[in-house]
Amino acid sequence: MNPQIEKVLGLPAYQRFLIVFVLAAAIVAGFYFMVYEGQREEQQRLEQQRESAQTVLQRNQRIANNLDAYRTDYNNLLEQLEAALDELPLDKEIPALLTKIAELAQEKGLDILRFRPLAEVPKDFYAEVPVELRLAGSYHNVAMFFDAVSKMERIVNIKGVRLGGATTEDGRTVLSIESNATTFRFLGDRPNN
Repeated sequence: MNPQIEKVLGLPAYQRFLIVFVLAAAIVAGFYFMVYEGQREEQQRLEQQRESAQTVLQRNQRIANNLDAYRTDYNNLLEQLEAALDELPLDKEIPALLTKIAELAQEKGLDILRFRPLAEVPKDFYAEVPVELRLAGSYHNVAMFFDAVSKMERIVNIKGVRLGGATTEDGRTVLSIESNATTFRFLGDRPNN
């Protein structure tokens, strides 16, 4: 037999036990640090990945569960946008709109002294189309004209109203009215459903 083995076998039992214990502890420690610890780190990394994927899955599942509600909301918003855009005329509708404003002034008994479209003022998604107005008529007729303009389908703002130059003609008071009417035009393409 090998003299080294005989030497170990000749040791007292507690020393042999200690040698076996140290060798077993070295094997266990080597396994722990070389194999198990590396796999444990990999396991932790994979668990974090799984938790992250689980969170994304739950969020996507909530979205999928509410997809019909989101589609309904989206369609409602598109309808509201379409309704709002209907109040903004397109290029081809501007002359007709301006003609309608002039007709309203005449219908309400106002004399049109000046009706001059000014240059458009581009904004984000629309352009302001200002018109310089100079009218003559009674205060009541002016109020009826402004009321009629406010009830038009299209958005028309009247601002900078200046009343003055009151005269009497045929027993009625005639005012000179200067103001700016501003309508709006949509820039770009209408959204498609």
